[in-house]
Amino acid sequence: QVQLVESGGGLVQAGGSLRLSCAASGRTFSSYTMGWFRQAPGKEREFIAYISWSGRNTYYADYADSVKGRFTISRDNAKNTVYLQMNSLKREDTAVYYCAASRSGTYYYTERAYNDWGQGTQVTVSS
Repeated sequence: QVQLVESGGGLVQAGGSLRLSCAASGRTFSSYTMGWFRQAPGKEREFIAYISWSGRNTYYADYADSVKGRFTISRDNAKNTVYLQMNSLKREDTAVYYCAASRSGTYYYTERAYNDWGQGTQVTVSS
């Protein structure tokens, strides 16, 4: 099990940027696939991106009006931290953002692939 703590959320104007961080405890962080999800008010939690244990492979949600091209996931295994750089933010990006860790599995774009979750950090984008 790994404990995850997100930070970096806050209030930002549309068009602005934020970088979220997710700090993990435990010595095996570098073996986990890490993902970012978000949940907007009144909506289900949705997948944003994941990154492989090495950082060499990333995958982004590709649905309509998705984050692809605006958000970037990265990780620093020496710091036990995964990041989500968010640029060109829109009001519809307002949500609670969660990071999650997967010890093993497939379908990393689904919640069921992940074993451990952070408590979330609020991102609010104003117009």
